Amino acid sequence: MMNEIDEVGKKKDSKMEWKKWYLDVILVPLALVMMLCYHIYLSFMVRTQPFSTVLGINSRGRRLWISAMIKENQKMNILTVQTLRNIVMGATLMATTCILLCAGLAAVISSTYSIKKPLNDAVYGAHGDIAIAIKYLTILTIFIFSFFSHSLSIRLLNQVAMLVNIPNLYPNPSGDLYLTPEYVSDLFDKGFFLSTVGNRLFYAGFSLMLWIFGPILVFLSVLVMMLALYHVDFVSLGSNKEKQRIVDCPRASDSLNGGGDDA
Repeated sequence: MMNEIDEVGKKKDSKMEWKKWYLDVILVPLALVMMLCYHIYLSFMVRTQPFSTVLGINSRGRRLWISAMIKENQKMNILTVQTLRNIVMGATLMATTCILLCAGLAAVISSTYSIKKPLNDAVYGAHGDIAIAIKYLTILTIFIFSFFSHSLSIRLLNQVAMLVNIPNLYPNPSGDLYLTPEYVSDLFDKGFFLSTVGNRLFYAGFSLMLWIFGPILVFLSVLVMMLALYHVDFVSLGSNKEKQRIVDCPRASDSLNGGGDDA
């Protein structure tokens, strides 16, 4: 009889635990999968149709800019150094913010004060000791990887700042097959790519910070963030056609004026 009562009690406890955890188990992984699928689609579009994305257009522009700076190094060296310095400062700011957030989260995790007590009545989903530990460790891991990406970005951009100022790099007088303008452009592009990855991880970490107050806020914030990123990452076809039409109109008028002069 006692064994039957214990089994019934265990079943009730397991049901209660599932009622606490089911929102976290469903909504948070769904939000993470949505973010992952969006960025896989974005990566595919950047590779196949780069000029339909802001990332692809900016990548092309950066390569043109770094090639122009290498060609005109004697005239543009100050502009090049100042521009790269501003980019490195931005990446440094993000890396510093990430490591400060990591330090704060580590202090909260190791603290003896239980911050979950005043939130028990306001949190939907799991809010036990294990749940709180999983939440903080997940957020901490995301910010650590964001810091790592920004650190690598700073390293590559510092290398670009040195290599771009090599005299007579374009054309390469030494005949070196490795130290070329294309190599410097690749380093520059990799630095920006790692900075973009760090920023996206930073955004994901901020969305996951809402997990402290429940999984519903995480799911809603990821939806809003994806809508905002879609409008930032992609260029609409209508705007591309309008820009092309605006660019083509002056060319047509120039050709007409040129024809009138020839006559």
